[in-house]
Amino acid sequence: MSLISSLIWLLAGVGVFIVGMNFMGDALEKSAGSGMKKFLGKISNNRFSGLAVGTGVTAIIQSSSATSVMVIGLVSAGVMTLTQATPILLGAKIGTTVTGLLVALKNDIFNLIMYIFAFAGIMMGFSKKEKMKLLGSLIGGLGLIFVGLEIMGSEQAFRSPEVLTMFRKASEAVTAPGVGVIAPLLLVLIGIFFTALIQSSSAATGVIITMVGAGAVKLDLAIFLVIGANVGTCVTALLAAVGGKTNAKRTALIHLTFNAVGAVLFTAAMWIFKEEMVLFLTKIFPNDNDVMSLQMRVSLFHVIFNVTNALIMLPFVKQLVGFAELVIKDKKEEKKERSLKFVDEHMLAVPSVALVQVKKEMDYMLSLAHENTVLSFESLRSGSGVGGDKILENEAIIDYTNSSLTKFLIKLSTEVSGAKEETVIGSYFHVLNDLERIGDHAENFYEIGAEMEEKELTFSDAAVSELTELCATVEKMFEISKDAFENLSSERLAELTELEEKTDEMKRALNASHFARLAEGNCSVDHSPYFSSAVVGLERVADHLVNVGYSILNPTGSQKTDA
Repeated sequence: MSLISSLIWLLAGVGVFIVGMNFMGDALEKSAGSGMKKFLGKISNNRFSGLAVGTGVTAIIQSSSATSVMVIGLVSAGVMTLTQATPILLGAKIGTTVTGLLVALKNDIFNLIMYIFAFAGIMMGFSKKEKMKLLGSLIGGLGLIFVGLEIMGSEQAFRSPEVLTMFRKASEAVTAPGVGVIAPLLLVLIGIFFTALIQSSSAATGVIITMVGAGAVKLDLAIFLVIGANVGTCVTALLAAVGGKTNAKRTALIHLTFNAVGAVLFTAAMWIFKEEMVLFLTKIFPNDNDVMSLQMRVSLFHVIFNVTNALIMLPFVKQLVGFAELVIKDKKEEKKERSLKFVDEHMLAVPSVALVQVKKEMDYMLSLAHENTVLSFESLRSGSGVGGDKILENEAIIDYTNSSLTKFLIKLSTEVSGAKEETVIGSYFHVLNDLERIGDHAENFYEIGAEMEEKELTFSDAAVSELTELCATVEKMFEISKDAFENLSSERLAELTELEEKTDEMKRALNASHFARLAEGNCSVDHSPYFSSAVVGLERVADHLVNVGYSILNPTGSQKTDA
């Protein structure tokens, strides 16, 4: 068989693999994309939870590029901060190793099942039902991924004598005297270029694993190709950020930075300890005559590289964000999009005045959180989804104020000298967090109402009555909490505590009565998640209001905590 024919088989295999990835990715984006984005958008500042979510989402959708593009979109929209996005991107690199493990573990029975998947999926694509088409794209895409890998590993492709000879000569050229010293760097660059060309590190890694299993490339060379593949995948994120907002570009830069730093560190380490790594992988999978063992060696290195890189970079999230902000400056027009109402950087020269102005800003933030709670709960109660624009605008202001005031208070903390002022600043940090969380819960009430409207669901009269009573209790707490914080009045704090304890009791009672209605057949199970979310959300708003009220006595608010 000619070399050209073998290369055509190789390209065909790569093409089928990429088509399968696109089919599966498109199906997941249509069926679960909005849910994934909402899920990602709710991530807290906990870097470990962000890492876990990035890993999980990417393991499901089988594309770190897709995850990074989603994250860039959320950051650009202001739903997620750079600090929240960075751990998710790190986790995405771990999640993408699942593809490599699946590639390495495939066998004849597995391949047969994948061929059936590919055929069934294509047939389902002719269905008139949209859900059936999506399912067909999903399983058909999964099948095509492995059909493509099977084509690449066939006798006509990688296993043909012509291709084996070509790769053997290429390996000899790369490791030849005089060139061998820089061989690792050349291999990393090849991995970067190849992955940038096909815009999929999963596809590139699958090809490398298949090459090793076919005997076309040795393990000591493949590990450097894998390192390069993990840098090449950044091209997709960079392209997604082109023409985007400043933070979108920063996210792409962060993605490139930690991948590049990880690649440099691992290349240097493998340059020195290549033989030890090869020996380690060989000891774990010792059978040189078994294709699966050969492939699992590369796949395991892929896992080791990405997990180690993520764990090394995780403690430096703030530094990565700072570097991106240093390199990519804010545009003047973006700085003017929003601004604080009462606070200005010049006030740092007079800390006592600055603290007064900060409190005004927080009073305004509290009023917006209150307004959003009222508007969003009315939307939920009526099932009309009304007031969405105002709620979303208020939430955007709350988030911006929280972020800007936090930065301002950090600067202000270096200017004050008295213990009392330091205590006040510490208290404000906690209050800001509580107000931001109240805003999040309010937005969630609106989303519940909008989703129920879309699904044509409405609460029963009994459920509406119970929720209205609970909301009225929270309304009283808003009044007391605002009075305590704005006027530094502790006269009604005991009443605030009593009302909060009442919301705890009401939450238990409302859940019990809801389950009773379900048992009696007076309520549909479809309403359960929405009712429970509304009850829990209101109770948590009450917790945060206690914290805000008690912040005038205790810098950390009450002893209650909330996720």
